[in-house]
Amino acid sequence: MTLAMYLHPLSSYVQKAKTGFYEKGVPFEAKMLDGSEPVASEFGALWPIGKFPVVVDNGQLVFEATGIIEYLEAKYPDTPRLIPASPAAAAEVRMWDRFFDNYVNYPQQRIVYLAIGREPADGQDGARWKDEFDKAYALLDKRMEGREWAAADQFSLADCAAAPALLYADWTYAIPRQFKHLWAYRDRLLARPSYARALDEARPYRHMFPLGAPEGRD
Repeated sequence: MTLAMYLHPLSSYVQKAKTGFYEKGVPFEAKMLDGSEPVASEFGALWPIGKFPVVVDNGQLVFEATGIIEYLEAKYPDTPRLIPASPAAAAEVRMWDRFFDNYVNYPQQRIVYLAIGREPADGQDGARWKDEFDKAYALLDKRMEGREWAAADQFSLADCAAAPALLYADWTYAIPRQFKHLWAYRDRLLARPSYARALDEARPYRHMFPLGAPEGRD
């Protein structure tokens, strides 16, 4: 039975999970969450928390993009690995997965929420979150010097997280061009066939990005 994923293609976490599926070649049925029935009611009954992506596999509920990729690793061990078998390498991958979610994706979402009024105005135009970006960008530029991928010398869960995080981060608070190693990494991520596919599937919806999708930085 094919796995079902409840999703909207524009979501960074949906793109992260999709990249994992496409890397591993695991098919899934897309359940589009665009407010239409009956999928919306079905999703609400299944997962009252309301955050997506969520995967259902023969009655098994799997939530959060990281959890979904971890589940794919366990269920499909003969597909390309996104978490290394070595415990030390796996720990490194998981650590950098959390970095991209917590220190790139999170401040990006706070700036968007400020812009659309979902978070109280701070009177400083999001200066706190922009400072977090400045620190993350500088750290990542140093990290990526001489590296192809974020961790463990392979494309991994960490890169699945990095691709949409860095896409939307640059749209929200532009990555300075001086960070050439970070830019080269972002370019590799966007060219990776698995993420490029997820990104192409989001293109019809990018007009919905609250800050506007800049030209030439996709």
